[in-house]
Amino acid sequence: MLDANDEMCFYEDVKIGEETILEFQVVEGGNLDVDVYLKAPGGQIIYQENQKQYDSHSWTTTEAGVYTWCFSNKFSTFTSKMVYFDFLAGDEPGLYSDKASAGTGVAMTAIEMSTGSIHESLNTISDYQKHFRLREMSGRAFAEDINSRVMVWSIGEFVCILVVMIGQVMVVRGFFSDKKNRTTTST
Repeated sequence: MLDANDEMCFYEDVKIGEETILEFQVVEGGNLDVDVYLKAPGGQIIYQENQKQYDSHSWTTTEAGVYTWCFSNKFSTFTSKMVYFDFLAGDEPGLYSDKASAGTGVAMTAIEMSTGSIHESLNTISDYQKHFRLREMSGRAFAEDINSRVMVWSIGEFVCILVVMIGQVMVVRGFFSDKKNRTTTST
């Protein structure tokens, strides 16, 4: 959760020459936008975007060290935001990468190749599920916001109807009340 007028930074030690991906999405809060920047270990800014809802940036690292990425909500004075991000550095080793590495002369069996293929497919499905969960979370937050606004509007309408009802009862009562001057006799 990124509070209003706040900045949050994260750090990851990455080796040189690794394929790296930074993905982010603002799930709830305000206009669903945030400022983001990514710094290399030397301090130079690799990637910077202002007021983005979601994005993905991929690059190959040119130097080893601690990479820093920060999300900023300094432009927002009231609303806090929930940001999902994913930082991937390097390739995930395969199931049988040690057995099928180059130069070992060991061939993979059909079952091992099939299991590796299933593993890759399951990773892809997991990524799809993650993105669908994010979309569902964003949609749920939007629906809950609308629901709370409808509730406030309904309560306001109820109060207005109650005031009009009481006013009408008083007006109709005034039509039927006895307004004659009653004189009292003095004795």
